[in-house]
Amino acid sequence: MSSGKLILDSALRASVNLRSSKLPTGLAKSASALLSSVAGSVGDKAVLPDLPYDYNALEPAISAETMTIHHTKHHNTYVGNLNATIEKIDAAMSAGDVSATIALQAALKFNGGGHINHCLFWENLSPDSKGVKAGGVLEAAIDERFGSLEAMKAEMGATTVAVQGSGWGWLAYNPKTGGVDVATCPNQDPLEATTGLKPLLGIDVWEHAYYVDYRNVRPDYVKAVWDIINWDVVEERLVAAKK
Repeated sequence: MSSGKLILDSALRASVNLRSSKLPTGLAKSASALLSSVAGSVGDKAVLPDLPYDYNALEPAISAETMTIHHTKHHNTYVGNLNATIEKIDAAMSAGDVSATIALQAALKFNGGGHINHCLFWENLSPDSKGVKAGGVLEAAIDERFGSLEAMKAEMGATTVAVQGSGWGWLAYNPKTGGVDVATCPNQDPLEATTGLKPLLGIDVWEHAYYVDYRNVRPDYVKAVWDIINWDVVEERLVAAKK
C-alpha cells in the first residue's frame, strides 16, 4: 500500500482561477496543504487502500472484528465523504463562490484528515513487529530526545491516553529542530497540514479503534499497540522527512 501524495488537480486548478483578493491567504494555504497531502488515490478520487495484512493478523492486540469495522466502515466513510466534499469545493471555487468554499473547509479537514490519518495508521501496524533497528537513524533520534525507546513509549503513551474525547497521538519529526517529538491532534485533524510536524507514528484513540476489544480502557489498548508497530515504516518516514 502506498502513501504517496496526491495533487487533486480539479480543485487546485479551480483555485488558480480565483483572484488572490477573493480567497483569504490563510485559507488558500491551508486548503492547498491538505488537498495536496491526501494519500491513497486513483486519479482525482481518494480510494480505500487495501491492507497489507489480513483483518485477523493483528490479534490479540486488535481483533479481526475491530479491524474489519474500522477499515471497511469508518475509513471508508471518510473516503466517500472526502470525495463528495472535493466535488463541492471544485464547484464552489470554479464558480468563484468564496462563501461556499469557506463553509466547506471543516468538512475537508475532517474527512481529508480522517483519510490521511488512517492511511498512515494501517502502514504503522504489522503482525511481524521486529523492534527499532539498532544503530539506525530512528534509534538515534529517539535516544537524543527521550533517552530510550521505553521512555519514548511511556511519554507518547501517556500523552495519547490523555487525549480528551477523540483524536490521535503522534511521534513526529519537527523540521524546525531536526528532531522528533510527541504531539496530539483532536478529532481527525491531520498533523502535518495543521501543525507543520511530519507524522512518523500515529495511534488512533477514537473509541471505534478499540471499544470492541478494550471497552473504555484506553490505556490497555495503547499499551497493546506497541506490540504491533512496524518500526521499519517509522524509520523510512523519518529518513524521508529529513531530506
